[in-house]
Amino acid sequence: MSALPADPARMSARAARDAIRAGRLGAAELAEACRARAEARADIRAWTVLDPQPPLPGTAEGALAGLPVGVKDIIATSGMATEYGSPIHAGHVPAADAACVAALRMAGGAVMGKTKTTEFAAYTPTDTRNPHDPAHTPGGSSSGSAAAVADFHVPLAIGTQTAGSVIRPAAFCGVVGYKPSFGTIDTAGTMPFSASLDTLGVFARDVTDAALFAGALAGWEAPGAVTPAPPERVRIVRAPAWDLAEPEMIAAVEAAAARFADAGVPVEEAALPDDFEALVELQDRIQVFEGRRALAWERMTHPELLSPGLRGHFERIAGLPFAEYRAARAAQRDWQTRIAAMISPGEVWLTASAPGAAPRGLEATGDPVFCRAWTLLHMPCVGLPAGTGASGLPLGVQIIAAQGADADGLAAAAWLEERLG
Repeated sequence: MSALPADPARMSARAARDAIRAGRLGAAELAEACRARAEARADIRAWTVLDPQPPLPGTAEGALAGLPVGVKDIIATSGMATEYGSPIHAGHVPAADAACVAALRMAGGAVMGKTKTTEFAAYTPTDTRNPHDPAHTPGGSSSGSAAAVADFHVPLAIGTQTAGSVIRPAAFCGVVGYKPSFGTIDTAGTMPFSASLDTLGVFARDVTDAALFAGALAGWEAPGAVTPAPPERVRIVRAPAWDLAEPEMIAAVEAAAARFADAGVPVEEAALPDDFEALVELQDRIQVFEGRRALAWERMTHPELLSPGLRGHFERIAGLPFAEYRAARAAQRDWQTRIAAMISPGEVWLTASAPGAAPRGLEATGDPVFCRAWTLLHMPCVGLPAGTGASGLPLGVQIIAAQGADADGLAAAAWLEERLG
């Protein structure tokens, strides 16, 4: 029987859970180690609330038995402040948990606290720092969740993605981000922004932990049952807006592709339609239109408390006729059908998670351009650390599978993870 590490906060989710089940580690001991780490690293500013709550009685055999979890602060937690990253909702304490929070509690997990989010999980940054270099952004909108997992405050955290809010911060912070197929995890109790795009996702420090966590939140019968396996074929995607990819990011994608090729997996360039570039603008149009509608109460009652940036985004879409929005939604459905016909069973696509490493400065969270299309298309994405750039900050690549083929993407990502180290 292996000895426990000196700092339980650095254990993987599975190792910690198994140690708790075996009686070699107490859930309270793990929570205290995580809290001590988070408090010692308070300058990362990952948390709005840090208040470990014990797991429910009788859940020691659950998939998440005793594991402390970070919950993004647009997700309702009963008895714990949920402020949506906005002063409009300062002090708001929900009476009930969001569906995903109730699921994690029923699986034996414990809410460690609320992780910082950008304003309404949109564009305006929070003050969270990148754990690798606090002068750089951790990405957004799930800023605190990515930073907390990367910095060993918790082994797992929940995020959301409407454009690139799981995959991009995971890349910037050097952890695994998993955005499942749209609708896999119930969003009830999560502050809506874009009903046709909002997707709950997870952060972990390896792919199997991410699958374990997502399975528990989604209610799968066998949470986290992922076996690393190479895909049938890999296609490298150099779109949309590939001209924004930095040389070191391109090199990381090509190095990941070489791992597959070296194992005999067919690797080829994806031949995407010429108008694929239009998906970036299409996603943005739908997101901002739906966000303006979802935040009608906030715009009506407290417009002065919305950030200038968010108001600006809403103003640029204010005159969009509803017929044009309906046309955009129809185009979204058409693209989903077109892309589904292009990706074969057992095949995955490989691309960058972001244009490069985390940019310097905290005034923005980085460009989600390499994530927008896949969120629009409702396809599952797994973001993996893929070395570091010249700045010493992490780079990330993402594996994309057909909508609903999450198992293919997770298996290929777990296989690639082993070879990327």
